[in-house]
Amino acid sequence: MSTELGRIEKPEAEPIKGERKIYLAPLVPVIKDAPAEYTEKVERYWTGVREHVLNLENRIGVIKHVYHEAVSEAGDEGLRLAEQFSPDSAAIAKQKVEQGAHFEALEDRDVLAEMTDWQRCLMTGLVSQNVADKVWGFYTEAVRKRNEEMAKRLDETLQPAEAGILFISENYQLQFPSDIQVFYVSPPALDEIHRWLRDRAAKTSPAGNEGEDVKPT
Repeated sequence: MSTELGRIEKPEAEPIKGERKIYLAPLVPVIKDAPAEYTEKVERYWTGVREHVLNLENRIGVIKHVYHEAVSEAGDEGLRLAEQFSPDSAAIAKQKVEQGAHFEALEDRDVLAEMTDWQRCLMTGLVSQNVADKVWGFYTEAVRKRNEEMAKRLDETLQPAEAGILFISENYQLQFPSDIQVFYVSPPALDEIHRWLRDRAAKTSPAGNEGEDVKPT
């Protein structure tokens, strides 16, 4: 079950403290050589994430575990990999680790590599529909295995009454264990980023300018 931060009411805080909790912080796209207006929105977004997460910790549980999409190692090595993938979220992860949280390995390395390779195949522009269908089938199966592995690792590491933070792309398909409450961290700047990206896509797609380097952060 997913709950937005603003919907948490004080009478609910005590029962929630006894349950397993995940604070879900969406990763947002980083655009190479982005204009200042977008960079400013991203900076405000991550500032908002820090504030909202601190509010959650004060009310329903301090973070004991840190999970990050695309990271298959735990501890210091996991933090290093997270920083390469997304410096902004990694900075928050590092702060929580310094405060006593454990950085967990969320991904299975082989499963993640398999999914990534099938995804790259699909992006090459396959000519044969038969081949494309087969590759799509392999890709969706790899995605299923990946989501199952992430859910399993969350279930195994997050103990009763503990809270963890998860950094993951907004289009995630992960099914959380039924006894974990998920709190969606959504600062106002997230909507501004969505609008900016939609406006940018509307302006660039007719001209075919789709080659800019974009990745989540």
